Amino acid sequence: MEHQAMLHRSIFGGGVQILLGPHVGMHEHHHSLISIMRSRFFLKHLISQRKCFKSSISCTSEKLNGPHERKESTAKVIYSVAPAMGHNKEAHPECSSRVPAIVNALEKLELTPKFRGSEIVQLQNFRTATAEDIASVHTKSYIFGLEKAMEQASEQGIIHIDGSGPTYATSTTFNESLIAAGAGLSLVDSVVAASQISENPPVGFALIRPPGHHAVPKGPMGFCVFGNVAIAARYAQRVHGLKRVFIIDFDVHHGNGTNDAFYDDPDIFFLSTHQDGSYPGTGKIDNIGHGNGEGATLNLPLAGGSGDIAMQTVFHQVIVPSAQRFNPDIILVSAGYDGHVLDPLANFQFTTGTYYMLASSIKQLAKELCGGRCVFFLEGGYNLKSLSNSVAESFRAFIGEKSMATQLDEFGFLYDEPSFKLVTGLRGTDWEALHVADRTKKLTLDKEADMAAMSSH
Repeated sequence: MEHQAMLHRSIFGGGVQILLGPHVGMHEHHHSLISIMRSRFFLKHLISQRKCFKSSISCTSEKLNGPHERKESTAKVIYSVAPAMGHNKEAHPECSSRVPAIVNALEKLELTPKFRGSEIVQLQNFRTATAEDIASVHTKSYIFGLEKAMEQASEQGIIHIDGSGPTYATSTTFNESLIAAGAGLSLVDSVVAASQISENPPVGFALIRPPGHHAVPKGPMGFCVFGNVAIAARYAQRVHGLKRVFIIDFDVHHGNGTNDAFYDDPDIFFLSTHQDGSYPGTGKIDNIGHGNGEGATLNLPLAGGSGDIAMQTVFHQVIVPSAQRFNPDIILVSAGYDGHVLDPLANFQFTTGTYYMLASSIKQLAKELCGGRCVFFLEGGYNLKSLSNSVAESFRAFIGEKSMATQLDEFGFLYDEPSFKLVTGLRGTDWEALHVADRTKKLTLDKEADMAAMSSH
């Protein structure tokens, strides 16, 4: 029988837990995991006894004195909207319809300031990111090269950037990408400022595009132009003195750009859950950082077909202990909604309920660990209905209302998730996988067949 490791996790002082799924030969799987777990890199991830201390927080924002600022400090959600309407290619999945679809859903579901008063606040006036902000993550040659490329885009309408995969640009891409990054930075300002006067600051959500987590320091990639969450992480450190930043990326695709930006940095912990083998093919389980950053990167590739059960297990048994041990000053989230079962670009089985759980759990984690400082950044999500409903459920979780996922989801059925068992080894550093998951049923992952079957119901 064949098996594949879905994730691993130490209980920090006890054993190691392993989730197993189908697709890799058992003998091969056993020895590959043993070699990984015995490596000094993996052991540093699991059993490092390095103490983590909170950094002193020196917020440079002005005190909240005016009525607008007081409103923000008492809100439960504060969000910014930067839809990049000029950055658009018809029939492309990452198109200008995405953010307006979310805004319309929030309005329809009465999750806007119009209906909620001070409970939900939209940040109307936000700064544009500067070249200095962008250069904290990206090379100056890329920044100025992209700006210059706008001349070509003005002449041709749409250009594709060499070496970036399916990333396009229009004449407005550079400026709108600066606006998107700035919308995120302004939310960091607002959330940090609110945390100075309230134990329950609002959760920030940047409803922005283009997305950012694939953009590498030297250029764009995979629909992404500037690394919005990575830029915000450096900004939080530089401007607000928030030294230790914990980044959670639950997009279905690996956030390789964010991963690369902080791979040798011990003060920024990057944790990604993503579909194993999906674009861009990075984020292997043994990629845990380099040099001083060894142990501050954790990649958790999950088998295709994974859904709510897998994500809940990963969150509570892996993400929470990792965050607790790292002890961050702020949590930033690359919030990709393309793991939804209806999304056309991957093969996870998340529901709007999955995203409600993630939003609620991350908010609680931030409250327990870093004074509630937490900002979400929109990444993927290409089925407009599942994207907008899932973001709406995230808002509902932030304000503490009951989920409406069962009323919103209309996909008919789900396959059984890949079965797995928890495996516990209690042999100190002599790690050994004791059992493997028993799987008797093959999971069909043909998305076109899935969608055809659903439409027939």
